Amino acid sequence: MRNTGRAVGGKGGGGAPRVPGAARVAAGLSGLLGPLRRAVLRATRNAEGLPDLPEAQIELLRALSSSPEGLSPGAAAVRLRVAPSTVSNLVRTMSAARLVERIRPEHDQRTVVLTASAEALHLLERYDRASTAALIRVVEKLPDADRVALDQALPALKRLVAALEAADGNGGSTPAP
Repeated sequence: MRNTGRAVGGKGGGGAPRVPGAARVAAGLSGLLGPLRRAVLRATRNAEGLPDLPEAQIELLRALSSSPEGLSPGAAAVRLRVAPSTVSNLVRTMSAARLVERIRPEHDQRTVVLTASAEALHLLERYDRASTAALIRVVEKLPDADRVALDQALPALKRLVAALEAADGNGGSTPAP
């Protein structure tokens, strides 16, 4: 059976740090991630008067902005880990808003390459700048101990993202630590 809350290396008394059980950590993260994401997005929009782009559109813009040569709709679906029909719906809406451009390569007129428009790249840069500024304002007001705890958690959160992506990419098996 796994250790679900006893102190590391002992019977719980000697001042050793407590190691919480995986279920407790997972439940805590699961309960916080959605509200955290929404709160950051709301603060970002409010700070800059930015349009209310759905998170899925922002994710597609990020994928396209990281691929200057563009992405096929299928490649975008793979990158975002969504169904091709989801990308088609996003592209239809975003093309109408002039955020995504569909380009037909000269060498193959049957295919389409998606790129983020100049307007979309500018909007994404504004989102990023406003998001960072909003987080700085809030983090600066936190007690020193909370800032230290958040800073120390960043490497573990990066490893968590990598582990989730690896597990998702290889059929759900957990990578070695």
